[in-house]
Amino acid sequence: MQRKWMSVIMGLAAASLLPVGAVAQQPLPAVNLGLTSFLDGGPPAGPGLYFQEYIQYYSAGRFRDQHGNKTPLLGSVESTASVNQLIYQSDQPILFGGKWGMDVIVPVVTVGVTPGPVPVLTANSGLGDILIGPFIQWDPIMGPNGPIFMHRIELENLVPSGSYDNDRVLNAGSNFYSFNPYWAGTAFILPGWTATYRLHYLWNAKNDDPNTTFFPGADDTQAGQAMHINFASEYEVLPKQLRLGVNGYYLKQFTNSEVDGNTIVGSREQVVGLGPGVLYSFSQNDHLFFNAYFETQAENRPEGIRMIGRWTHHF
Repeated sequence: MQRKWMSVIMGLAAASLLPVGAVAQQPLPAVNLGLTSFLDGGPPAGPGLYFQEYIQYYSAGRFRDQHGNKTPLLGSVESTASVNQLIYQSDQPILFGGKWGMDVIVPVVTVGVTPGPVPVLTANSGLGDILIGPFIQWDPIMGPNGPIFMHRIELENLVPSGSYDNDRVLNAGSNFYSFNPYWAGTAFILPGWTATYRLHYLWNAKNDDPNTTFFPGADDTQAGQAMHINFASEYEVLPKQLRLGVNGYYLKQFTNSEVDGNTIVGSREQVVGLGPGVLYSFSQNDHLFFNAYFETQAENRPEGIRMIGRWTHHF
């Protein structure tokens, strides 16, 4: 193992739904960093079948070590992802009035790298890991002037089905299972003004075929546990049509990653993303989102710019 890199500990996560490989650690898998934003606490048109298409672009020209300092040796990374989501929301209550539903996500990822003075970055594009998540959606809590709060709980499962090559540092698939449940809610603060959150917990199983560049001879690696949250607030500028606001995310890994059961000290990831957002509604059944994020406070991962366009359609 290349021990001189153990003090650098660079995890790569070039896109929210792009699990990319590690530099001297097993990085966290692809998770939802900023894909969801405004009015996430409930579906826009009630029960039924929904399709969402996300197009995400991410670019990072700098990497940060475990202390948040720049590490210019690795080069840069750029990725695009097409994330295809199918959601079914039933009208059948099963728990305290909550109605069951099912969520399936299939990402397709393209990764590009520009190697730095230490030319270790290699990439593998293709199908990303499929997400399957049963959920319970509660009807909005109503007040005298309309809804006050709506929320949902989902048990997300990241299935190791994506393209993976242990000779590549960056991969479209993670090659390990992850459990990533969340609780999402939207509060209606004033007429036309809302605040939204989506809080996740992340647990990762072992990767039994780790990257050979940084773990030659290792039997397995395991990414640490983490919490991450998306948050947003927006105001309705044009009734039932245009909303403008701000959005962000925060990821914090709270246990170290491991190699063959041994802790990698200083391997915890962190990042914050903040930026503006727009939601345009063509009708109750069709909505277009655009959200931009500028990252800061990164540790053990790249720090860059993320842009996401999303179309939501209710059949």
